[in-house]
Amino acid sequence: MVTTFVATGDSFITRRLSDRSESYAALASIIRRADVCFTNLEITTHHYEGFPGAVSGGTWAIAPPEVLGDLRDYGFNLIAWANNHSLDYSYGGLEATERYLNAYKFIHAGCGPDLARASEPRYLDTASGRVALIAATSTFDRTWIAGEQRADMMGRPGVNPLRHQVIHVISPEKLRQLTAIADAVGINTLYHYAVQNGYMKELDPGQVRFGDYVFQAGEKECQRTTPYERDMKRILKSVAEAKRQADYVLVSIHSHETKGEHLDEPADFISIFARQCIDAGAHAIIGHGPHKVGGIEIYQGRPIFYSLGNFIFQNETVAHLPSDYYEKFGLSSEHNVADAFDQRGLNDTRGFAANPSIWASIVPHWTMEDGEVRDITLYPIELGYGKPRYQRGWPQLTKDNAVLKKVCKLSEVYGTSVTIENHVGRIVLER
Repeated sequence: MVTTFVATGDSFITRRLSDRSESYAALASIIRRADVCFTNLEITTHHYEGFPGAVSGGTWAIAPPEVLGDLRDYGFNLIAWANNHSLDYSYGGLEATERYLNAYKFIHAGCGPDLARASEPRYLDTASGRVALIAATSTFDRTWIAGEQRADMMGRPGVNPLRHQVIHVISPEKLRQLTAIADAVGINTLYHYAVQNGYMKELDPGQVRFGDYVFQAGEKECQRTTPYERDMKRILKSVAEAKRQADYVLVSIHSHETKGEHLDEPADFISIFARQCIDAGAHAIIGHGPHKVGGIEIYQGRPIFYSLGNFIFQNETVAHLPSDYYEKFGLSSEHNVADAFDQRGLNDTRGFAANPSIWASIVPHWTMEDGEVRDITLYPIELGYGKPRYQRGWPQLTKDNAVLKKVCKLSEVYGTSVTIENHVGRIVLER
């Protein structure tokens, strides 16, 4: 049986959809053609049923629950919501968002009242088959991690985490210099105290701590990242369960961690994670988080979308912000959200507003039959770069091939060939 899929990156939606013109209809028709229609909800949706957290994902992200109806109208039926904004409004906002997602009848994954629920597969039944979604995030404050329940203790609400370890590899001479500096300034005093008193595990032999960073000597200087083994084991267990309960398994990963000169490449631990998920039975990995597109890898005949960028991006039209946000920019209670966003972006001369790559993305549509990918079509979209912040952020199809050419270039390193015909990208897999 043939099953069709559509996926998008981040839906940071804070305004109601009022313009349902031809451009909206053209994009919505592509989404609705698929059996499975996925997006990442990077916003909390409620009527301030939670208070602002002490930390946020950047902007304290909130929108009225009615925006979920607009996502439904686009055609989406499957949502991930484990990301760096899930707990912007603490546990109250998390719980309210889940309540509204249920009210709008979305299948959603990645958050829950405890670690087991946040990690579990969620299932979408379609006329062409059953699809499982597992969602996780590698970008979060440690207080947002869902807690594991025990026989004698309840769990804690939060996100399904993919933690990772970072090792900075430098030359032996530099490591000696770094060790001398650490000893001279006492930057590791608290670490040594914690180890001596059993509060922290001592580093492996050959590794040196410098504040929050870990270094070791090596011939090739680099940053080496690996997924946290315990999180990998838990997520792979969910994949193994889902492949026995559904025709297809999708894994969503929200990650801001990147590498490369232009931060266009995924961190190494994300590639390791994605490939291991496919080895365990996943049929596609859907990445998002950096707010710009990444490359596409076809691994074991199955797609890894390292980043699908933005689908809807309206991060500067939230209605209210807590005092913490204003204080970051030296503003007071006399100022309002317009003042805050003017200050952050220096009137659109820096940050996201000034970066055209943030405002162009792709929407992939792919077909699977008997567990194998047959073809992938990439539709380019643009989100209104250069418009005022209260107008930009809505997607529409574009005939500008620039974003497709970027995806093509970023995919070459994985051996993936993307052809561009009539302003559409295509990946054809050999049967």
